[in-house]
Amino acid sequence: MINFQYYAPTKVVFGKGTEKQAGILAKEFGATRVLIHYGTGSVVKSGLLDAVKSSLDNEGLPYELFGGAKPNPRLSLVREGIALSRATGVDFVLAVGGGSVIDSAKAIALGIRNDFDVWDLFIGKETAAACAPVAVILTLSAAGSEMSNGTVITNEDGWYKRAYGSDLCRPKFSILNPELTYTVSPYQTSCGAVDIIMHTMERYFTTEPPMDITDAAAHAVIKTIMKNVMTVLYNPRDYKGRAEIMWTGSLSHNGLTGCGGIGDWSTHDIEHELGGIFDIAHGAGLSAIWGSWARYVYKTKPGRFAEFASGIFGIKKSNQELAALAGIEAMENFFEKIGMPVSVSGLGINMTDGQIDEMAAKATSNDTRTLGNFRKLHKEDIKSILKTAR
Repeated sequence: MINFQYYAPTKVVFGKGTEKQAGILAKEFGATRVLIHYGTGSVVKSGLLDAVKSSLDNEGLPYELFGGAKPNPRLSLVREGIALSRATGVDFVLAVGGGSVIDSAKAIALGIRNDFDVWDLFIGKETAAACAPVAVILTLSAAGSEMSNGTVITNEDGWYKRAYGSDLCRPKFSILNPELTYTVSPYQTSCGAVDIIMHTMERYFTTEPPMDITDAAAHAVIKTIMKNVMTVLYNPRDYKGRAEIMWTGSLSHNGLTGCGGIGDWSTHDIEHELGGIFDIAHGAGLSAIWGSWARYVYKTKPGRFAEFASGIFGIKKSNQELAALAGIEAMENFFEKIGMPVSVSGLGINMTDGQIDEMAAKATSNDTRTLGNFRKLHKEDIKSILKTAR
């Protein structure tokens, strides 16, 4: 194992009706004027937004409403949110929604407290010196952004999808009420399950000697999701199943399953290019790519893939390569079982060679940087993975 630091400062308030505590918690963390950031209407229709407003009203906290977040959250909306916050004196950002809303809220909070254009963070031109406090009321179990230090934003000028990470933007508190996910569609539920699994697998596939406890935690996260997503697809209002998924989603991306190793993240980076151009659901993009990535890199350390196959699926083979391939196939079979694609064509997309070349060039900054750590991937490697994923 390698040396590591583990930092997860978010206060989690979990359970039924906990959204009613939003005002008390915001005041506890110093809010004086709140930006309530949300998506395109579901939180309004469900009555959740009214409940949040009432909670803030009860504590005498003024607020601004700022909706419109969408999947693959847009830089233009982030800039609007920054301008509104500065004009009205907002000093606290409350995200009410899923990962896209949270990512957008974090970017707004970063923009409020830094005097350069927020996109400069995402292209590595600047580093954040401060961030307005962010908090979350989660409505979709997927991204794990409710406890993470990361945010992902899409710039419509060129359709670049980029990530930025800083402990400054970790949420101060996250309210997790599994009841708020009852109405999530089966498709989005499955997309969320894939995202949770992938956050764990991106950390799992390391060439460093693993820690037993970290591996055990990773196995538990993945198997918990696999079991409970089947439950809630059959019965969307199963509280225990929704609760297991919600908490596991948070644990998958707060750093716990990566302690002692070096994560890979190339599947995420490749999907960012796919999502940037085609505006697809993140989880579906990940499942469409992962098998092609795995078959491309597994010979770097087949034993690690064999450990995955054994730990998740109980697969035992006469040699490591056979076990590795069987584990990859089993994971793809599960994705298909929950209605997720295992190829880009399964997303209804017919990638051209030109688009593949564009995505590989963007991902590697015209082959000036590599992706991944399990195996370093250059532009031609990315092209090969994408062509196989067709």
